[in-house]
Amino acid sequence: MPLTGTEARLKGVAMKMEAPLAGVTVLELGQWIAAPAAAYLLAEWGASVLKLEPPEGDPLRAVLTSTFPTGRGDRNPFFEQVNRGKRSLALDLRRQGARRVLYELASKVDVVVTNLRPRALRELGCTYQELASRNRRLVYCQVSGYGHDHRESDRALVDVGVYARLGMARLVSPPHDPDGEPPQEPNMLFDHATGLAAAGAICAALAQRERTGQGMWVGVPLLRVGAFLLAWDLLRAARLGSTVRPVDRYHVRNPLINCYRAGDGRWLWLLCVQPDRHWASLCRALGREDLVDDPRFSDIYARANNAPALVAELDAAFAQRPRHEWGSVLDRHGVWWAPVNTVNEAVQDPLVREAGVLLAASDEGGEFIAGPADFPAMGARSPAPELGQHTEEVLLELGYGWDDIVRLKDEGAIL
Repeated sequence: MPLTGTEARLKGVAMKMEAPLAGVTVLELGQWIAAPAAAYLLAEWGASVLKLEPPEGDPLRAVLTSTFPTGRGDRNPFFEQVNRGKRSLALDLRRQGARRVLYELASKVDVVVTNLRPRALRELGCTYQELASRNRRLVYCQVSGYGHDHRESDRALVDVGVYARLGMARLVSPPHDPDGEPPQEPNMLFDHATGLAAAGAICAALAQRERTGQGMWVGVPLLRVGAFLLAWDLLRAARLGSTVRPVDRYHVRNPLINCYRAGDGRWLWLLCVQPDRHWASLCRALGREDLVDDPRFSDIYARANNAPALVAELDAAFAQRPRHEWGSVLDRHGVWWAPVNTVNEAVQDPLVREAGVLLAASDEGGEFIAGPADFPAMGARSPAPELGQHTEEVLLELGYGWDDIVRLKDEGAIL
C-alpha cells in the first residue's frame, strides 16, 4: 500500500532523526499494567527498557488462566500490549547475588519505574534511597495505589478499586436504579492512564535533570490519576455542592450532547459542546427549521429546562432516516457527531483504523493498540520478551563471565 503524503513526510524526517528518548535506559521493576505501561511507552518513544522479573514472572503473563480465564490458546495480547520493545531479566531479589546485579544496573540506568508496594520495595532492597545512593542522576518513578508516605501506603489497590472508590461505578449505574447493582468497569482504564501519566512525569524529570544534572524521585498514585480523569464530576461535588447522580438521556443539561436512535435502530451521539453555535445548523440538518425560534429551545438555558420535550422532538426527527444517511447530512451541515459502536464494531471502524489506533504486529501475528503519541522517529517495536529471555545477555553486557553466570544460576539468583 503506498504511503500517504503525511506518512511519506514523516518517514523522510524520521530518516534524519532519532526517536526522542534514544539513549535513555530504563529499568522496570513492575508487574500487571501501570508501571509496565509506562515503560512500554518509553520504549516506543526510543528508550532501551529492561524488564526485571521474579523467577515466576510478571503475574500478567498468566492473566488468561489465573484471573480472566478464556482458554484461548497460548497468546496473551494483554501482556504483549504493555511489554513490547523490552528485554526481560529474571532475578530473585531475595538472593544476594541478584541484589548485586540489581545495584550494578541501577548505577548505570537513567530511569527506574516500579509499582511494587512500599513494603516490597523495602524488603527487596530497591527503594529510591537504596538505588539513588548508587546513582545521583537516577530518575526513580514510584507508581502506587494510594500514595507513598502515609499509614495506608501499603494498602492494595487495583484498577477497579479506583472505579469503585471515586464514585464512577455509581455514576454509570442505571439512572432508574442508581443504588442497585453497579455495572462492571471497562477493563484497566485507570491502569493505562496511570502508565501514561507516569511516562509523562518521567520525561519531565529527565528534562529537569538536563538542567541540573541531578535525578529525582517521582510519585504517581493510581487514585490521583483516577481523580484527575474524573475531575469534572468530583469538582461538581467538592466545589459546587451538587449531588452527582446518573442522569438519563431525557434530563441531560445539554440535549445536544446526547445519544439518538436513527431509523435503522442504530445510535449516534451528538457532540455539540457549543450548543448555541450548532443549534440552527442541527435544526436545518434535521429539516426542522421550525424549532430554531421555538421559545422552548431558544438558548442553552431554555433547552436545559425543556430537555424532555427537546429530546422527544429530536428522537422523532432522527427516526426518519438510517444512521449512515444521517452521518453525511450532519457532516454537510457542520454538526459534530460520532457513531455509538460496540467494541467489536470499533475495531473495524474505518476512521478508527485511519487514525492508526490498531497496528499490525507482523513479527508475532495479530494487532496491538498504538500508543497515544506519534513522533517522526519511533523506538523499536519488537515483540514482548519471554520470561528471562535476555538474562544472560544483560549479565554479559555488565561484564559477568560464564562462570559467574553459572554460579548465579546455581545459587538460584537468576532463572
